[in-house]
Amino acid sequence: MEIPVHAIWLAQDDPRKNTAVRASRDNLLRLHKDLRRLPKRGIILEPLCGKVLGPEDREIFEQNGALVGLDCSWAQIEDSVKHVMRRSRLQPRTLPLLLAANPVNWGKPGKLTTVEALAAALYLMGQNRQATELLSKFRWGEQFMNLNKEPLRAYTEAKSSAELVSLQFEFFDIEVEDDAQ
Repeated sequence: MEIPVHAIWLAQDDPRKNTAVRASRDNLLRLHKDLRRLPKRGIILEPLCGKVLGPEDREIFEQNGALVGLDCSWAQIEDSVKHVMRRSRLQPRTLPLLLAANPVNWGKPGKLTTVEALAAALYLMGQNRQATELLSKFRWGEQFMNLNKEPLRAYTEAKSSAELVSLQFEFFDIEVEDDAQ
């Protein structure tokens, strides 16, 4: 089973350097400029929602749900998320922490391109071949998988989203904010 892959393109970045635009040209995903044409059922990767994509979400894809990436500028992420989520019934999920391999944000935790995020989500859902194919059109695509090999393997073996979240601490030095101060 292949998961249908889509991306919302908000045209905030240079289209010549945009990973979602390029992947859509290679027919690896369907690009949407009009939010009304998005799939009605599925998951949207949205980095601010706080709910991590995990094993419990496989059921959505088994019922023909789509995977949708939000393609926007990191500089405008908050406004972009508000705009899109007001117009979508897709279930928002964020990814567990991974390192970017793209040339702009190489090595930065969480600063993934749309294609990196979609490939990671596919991998977490057991779609390794589809994830590899999506990354194959980018010279740094294989590096993304190599850079995140250990965390991705551990994340896919997690039995729940809660377990997956706690695994991040084994791979990344994450500071937890203390609200009690």
